[in-house]
Amino acid sequence: MKHYYIYYRVTERDWLEAATQVRGLQARLACRTGVRGRLLQKDGEPGLWMEVYEGVGDAAGFERLLAQAFDEFDLAPYIDGPRRLECFDDAAIG
Repeated sequence: MKHYYIYYRVTERDWLEAATQVRGLQARLACRTGVRGRLLQKDGEPGLWMEVYEGVGDAAGFERLLAQAFDEFDLAPYIDGPRRLECFDDAAIG
């Protein structure tokens, strides 16, 4: 299984609109992939957000649908700086 962590900054004036759009994106992804996302804000730095998607079985399909949903919900204007996506696998150690 794969786990996706996407983090970026949102300016304070855009928090409410951005959160609405991200939650819409996450609902759309859940319907299309069965993967429920979470939206987090960094403790002490609330303008730094993280989307978390865990237990992804079809990585290629998920990444395609994630990119499509990002465009559909027009999130780019809310993001201040780069948007970083990290993917982790379940540990195969030990």
